Amino acid sequence: MAPKEAGLKYPKEVEEIIKLGIEPFGRRFDRNTTIAAVIAKHSGMKDDTKDDKTSIRIAGRIRSVRGHGKLVFMDIEDFSGRMQLYIEESMLGKQQNKLVQLIGGGDIIGVEGGILKTKRGELSVHVRDVQMLAKALRPLPKEWFGLKDPEVRYRQRYLDMLMNPEVKEMFIKKSNFWKAVRDFMLSKGFMEVETPVLENTTGGADAKPFVTHHNALDIDVYLRISTGELWQKRLMVAGFEKIFEIGRIFRNEGIDPEHAQDYSQMEFYWAYADYELAMGLVEELYKYVAKQTFGTLKFRINDFDVDVGKKWERYDYAEQVKKYTGIDVNKTALKECLKKLDELDIAYDKRGMNLERALDHLWKFCRKKIAGPGFLVNEPVVISPLAKRKKDNPNLTERYHVIIGGTELGNGYSELNDPVDQAFRFAEQAKFREAGDEEAQMYDKEFVEALEYGMPPTTGFGVSERLFSVLIGKPIRECAMFPLLRPKIEDVKKVK
Repeated sequence: MAPKEAGLKYPKEVEEIIKLGIEPFGRRFDRNTTIAAVIAKHSGMKDDTKDDKTSIRIAGRIRSVRGHGKLVFMDIEDFSGRMQLYIEESMLGKQQNKLVQLIGGGDIIGVEGGILKTKRGELSVHVRDVQMLAKALRPLPKEWFGLKDPEVRYRQRYLDMLMNPEVKEMFIKKSNFWKAVRDFMLSKGFMEVETPVLENTTGGADAKPFVTHHNALDIDVYLRISTGELWQKRLMVAGFEKIFEIGRIFRNEGIDPEHAQDYSQMEFYWAYADYELAMGLVEELYKYVAKQTFGTLKFRINDFDVDVGKKWERYDYAEQVKKYTGIDVNKTALKECLKKLDELDIAYDKRGMNLERALDHLWKFCRKKIAGPGFLVNEPVVISPLAKRKKDNPNLTERYHVIIGGTELGNGYSELNDPVDQAFRFAEQAKFREAGDEEAQMYDKEFVEALEYGMPPTTGFGVSERLFSVLIGKPIRECAMFPLLRPKIEDVKKVK
């Protein structure tokens, strides 16, 4: 059924374009350059000169139109930049001149022409052919006002990027961030892998998962909460030695400036290495990524001046908690931790509260006071169910967190490859879950079975896009291209 047969109508301008025999929503347009390339190549032209032998074919969105009798000026923008179109009536035929009068801000067109520089020094395309590629049916927000309302910005993110150039630039940087991560890992001999997003048993982190239903198998499954930690360790059992994955993970938790529910993360696993070797690699990775993405190693983060380029420090877990709270993590009990949480006015959920979760809340209070960059080390077994115990102190683990600007920006350890110890720790986590701790890890029997075939000494590490958001100085939600929002009330009513 055609739109008209369904009772739908085009605006008047579109109908007039159709009457001219022109498609208002065009087809392929073969560009031979970009606006940035045109400016770079011809910026040295003298004022009030032109070269109509040159053939420039560019396409983009019209941002403004200024008519002066038989001469029309337009500003056109593509992904690379913006420049002026110089349109003379005498250069076009009757049909195209009528089309030019119907072009407005927001329309997407393609043009072909020569190059000229006006008396005022404005580099322009001297247009001799115009093609309509997409007629905008809605006006763009006013450029001088921009798009400011947060609700509109997130719900119509495409307009936010279109009207606020700094938002577009942020996502270009984010793309460069992940490219730098990938390039670094590949340069160090790591192979990129892909592991399941849907799982029967989820693990690899302390987090509440999302649950969905798999129709074909008629089973409920979890969306993964880590980038395949337990799967990548299975690959270690299978004989792979240096692997990494960049992918989306999903955590059904609260929203705050540092936490999102679905986001990208990188995890690597390295056979025959330990956490000491990994910390050296991670420090090198962060310095490389920061420099490649932002062109600097110095940042202002949470009121701290942080130089990622300097030698990173080591922070002892027990010493830091003792320093800022007075609690001795090696001798404390749950009751004492809860009392201290109340004294410090630290909010916590009493449901399923245990020593592991209480210590984690105390540590989160402490970390906000540490500038970094550095590594938190000597973390207790009770909060590290997947990490290898320290040889000289079995109550501690070979685990570390990256600390920059008062926040955790990465987590790694020497992996636990003892299947009996792993089974014991899973069992302890299962008790926490039964007591109401929804973030405690599940008992993964199949993973324990894989370990029983033998996994070499391995170190692993994970870092999420939180690192990017902290370095660029914006909430993680702001760094999501299309953050999830509740649907509009009227849209819900329509669905019902």
